[in-house]
Parts: sequence; structure tokens; C-alpha cells
Amino acid sequence: MTFIEFKDSLNKFTVFSVRDIRKIDPQFERRNLKNWQDKGYIKKVIKGHYIFTDLEINESVLYEIANKIYSPSYVSLEMALSYYHLIPESVYQITSVATKKTKEFMTPIASFNFRTLRPNLFFGYKIVSYDQKSFKIADGEKAILDYLYFNPRLQSEGDFKEMRIDAGSYNEYINQDTIRNYLEQYWQKKFRLRVNGFLRFMENA
Repeated sequence: MTFIEFKDSLNKFTVFSVRDIRKIDPQFERRNLKNWQDKGYIKKVIKGHYIFTDLEINESVLYEIANKIYSPSYVSLEMALSYYHLIPESVYQITSVATKKTKEFMTPIASFNFRTLRPNLFFGYKIVSYDQKSFKIADGEKAILDYLYFNPRLQSEGDFKEMRIDAGSYNEYINQDTIRNYLEQYWQKKFRLRVNGFLRFMENA
């Protein structure tokens, strides 16, 4: 298989794996990947996952790549809070939650961080379409719950104030009843108390 044939076959993929390649060409020789990396045709993201070097990188592309390189996962935590304009800070790491063990990948295109979430809490995300492709990201309510879940130090009004949640964006994107409904899936009493404290704080923000 020539590189032109290879690219024509895989160009629909934002990021492709060795498994994707084998589905198209079971006899594919992996040494080609090294040769094409050396020639600057493709770039390795992590072991076994590659992109074409002419891929235009933007946030949507990075979100989709995050979903694909560590699956199942969805974008959440700080990155999702930023996506909904709930926090003012710029976020420089693609933060996600996954059902696999906690993992961090420093790659040539971005830093990807994945936190472990129990399978029964792997919900509350949506599929966003872009350029005939898609990525999974937490809805605003689940992004808040995920963030509070992984930051148990956030307990008091002072702590919630330090989160610097934008009240305007919160009122636009967040339905507190949805948060309460999601909260029914969590059995930890302390976590429920913290979330209810956060909701009371935001009602008066």
C-alpha cells in the first residue's frame, strides 16, 4: 500500500489506530508507520494512535482525539467548564473522565488527562457534531458534578467562591433540577451535602 492509498483510505479519521489500519489492510506492515513518521507524513499521538500531519488542530479536533485515544471517555472537568464559559480561566489541558484507570498523556499536540469514574457514574454527556464528525463532552450539569466529585476540598461557601463560576453563564447553561436528578446516582452522603451546599451558594450568587 502506497502512502497515497493509505491516506485515501484513512482520511475520514481524525485520529487512527493500528486496529483501524488492520481493518482496511490486514497485511499492513507496521514499519511503514515509522517510515512515514520520518518523512513527516504522519505524527504519533500516543502508542498505536496517529494523525496526518496536515490535520488542522482546533478544540473540537482535540476533544475527539481525547475520546478516541482513551475509550470510553468524555471531555469534562475544567475543560468542559471552560467550554460552557462557566470559569474565566484558560484551560491548557484536555481534561476527561473515563472508566479506565487515571492516565495522563503528554503528546506533540496537547496534554490529555483522564480521571477514573465508576461505570455507574459514566453518564450526563452529549455528542456534539462538527464537520461531519463528533465528540463526547459532559453537559454543564455533569461537568460541575464531576469537578466537585474529584475536588473533595471544595466544601464551604469560600471554597465555592474560589471556583469563580460565572453567574451569567451558570444561569444560561445550568438547570439545578438536572443536577439534583443526577445526584440521585451518587450514594456518598458527604458528596450530596457538598453539592447541595454548592447549589444553595449559586442560588444566591
